Amino acid sequence: MSTPAESEDLLDVESINALAADLGAAGYAVAGIEAMWERAAAATSTHPGAALRRGHRVPALHALANVQPDELPLATLVRCFVLGVPVASADLAAALPGLGLERAEALGLVRLDGDRAVPRIDLRPYAFTDAAGPGEWWIASDPGELATGGALPEEYVLGVGGASMTLSGLLLQRPSATSFDLGTGCGIQAMHASRFSERVIASDISERALHFARLNARLNRLDGIDFRLGSLYEPLGDERVDRLVSNPPFVITPRREGVPAYEYRDGGLVGDAIVEAVVRGAVDHLTPGGIAQLLGNWEYRREGDELADGLERIAGWAADAGLEYWIVERERQDPSEYAETWIRDGGTRPGTPEFESLHAAWLEDFADRGVESVGFGYVLLRRPAGAGGSTLARAERLHGPLGDAAGGLAVHLEACLAASDLVAALDDDAFRSVRLAVAGDVTEERHHWPGAEQPTVILLRQGGGFGRVVDAGTGLAALVGASDGELPLGVLVDAIADLLEVDRAELWDELAPATRELVAGGMLRPVVD
Repeated sequence: MSTPAESEDLLDVESINALAADLGAAGYAVAGIEAMWERAAAATSTHPGAALRRGHRVPALHALANVQPDELPLATLVRCFVLGVPVASADLAAALPGLGLERAEALGLVRLDGDRAVPRIDLRPYAFTDAAGPGEWWIASDPGELATGGALPEEYVLGVGGASMTLSGLLLQRPSATSFDLGTGCGIQAMHASRFSERVIASDISERALHFARLNARLNRLDGIDFRLGSLYEPLGDERVDRLVSNPPFVITPRREGVPAYEYRDGGLVGDAIVEAVVRGAVDHLTPGGIAQLLGNWEYRREGDELADGLERIAGWAADAGLEYWIVERERQDPSEYAETWIRDGGTRPGTPEFESLHAAWLEDFADRGVESVGFGYVLLRRPAGAGGSTLARAERLHGPLGDAAGGLAVHLEACLAASDLVAALDDDAFRSVRLAVAGDVTEERHHWPGAEQPTVILLRQGGGFGRVVDAGTGLAALVGASDGELPLGVLVDAIADLLEVDRAELWDELAPATRELVAGGMLRPVVD
């Protein structure tokens, strides 16, 4: 597979600016494409966009064959760069009048074949909303399985996938002087980081990925990103950064002959060692108070007669390095589920001999190394700012559905961190003086036996954030219900103890740690004058 615009010099600003102008003039945006799909759905009862998300392009091809003349430039671009289908050279020339076919081929967008233009890349609009407001970019990458119709090449460069959107939605939006995107791929996380950073350094071991990343930054006129070739933290040298973001190549891949090692997802190490290296190495490259955010896998595996808990293992890596941490495990898969997921991700289809051979290799590798399951989740690390030691040390399993978090979880994480830091610094006497207010998305759910006056179960449900569900009990439910920000926590607990006719000190000992957890989880919020 050749790299589009092999030489960085070929990514000339004039051609890229012409491409951007043509894409904008054609209405090549998420809203424009969705509107086209909606019109097709209204006419045929089949939604092409929904079919595409399921991996099927036939409804979209049918829809594009019946567009109005004024929609032809947009339809041509979608057919070529989203669906990966050759288009008439004349149609593409009309869709890209400023760039022209010759420069489109020079940029590596297409290969001209007689009267056809054959797409060489995937190029599609990507819309998002973060703390800085709504945004939209065009993102170039390698054509996916839908276009190639088979297994992906090992040097494949991924565009904006599900993991990319998950991580970008987690990124804290606080200002940063310098941020580092480790394993930038097509550059999407570096681009997001540029919205809150004065300067961004982005690295990858793949020259091909860096070419796409540079193209994407230039196409969207994003300055201040320094792209560097290298593995892990090598491109940083002795530099320290305020923010580290990484969607590392964390997929656990058998180190066996015949098993493809995809550069975009396979770090080349055994098991979860790549995630361990990123976690342990962060402390040496973060400024005091600096934060790292990444996604990762961790193994649950037999070590002698004991099962080493995967979540405890990754928390241990952070603690050993002297880092504060908040790690959320979102999913846990058995060896077969994990293998099936990632073999299919590489474009190998179930039921084929190739799939079964890879499936066997994965299961044999897990069995040889005693791996019983694999966790996936979100990792937030922080280098302590002072000599007082770590205060943030949370590792939790939240496998249920997320709450309503339009635009991602970043705002929720930021609020939880601030509240957790505030109460973590307080001893119990000082904590009694804090005034708390219940978050607006928290509701209470009570379950009664038929005819019973008192509830058997009281649940607190979080509508946003991680969608937490807390089995509260009478005392904690009463405290949350009374938390309106007016009275100090200690006064409320004493009043509830008197109402329930229980010892004040005993009730405080019961409710204080549970209340700290509700604050850390965003269900109760400190009221600060």
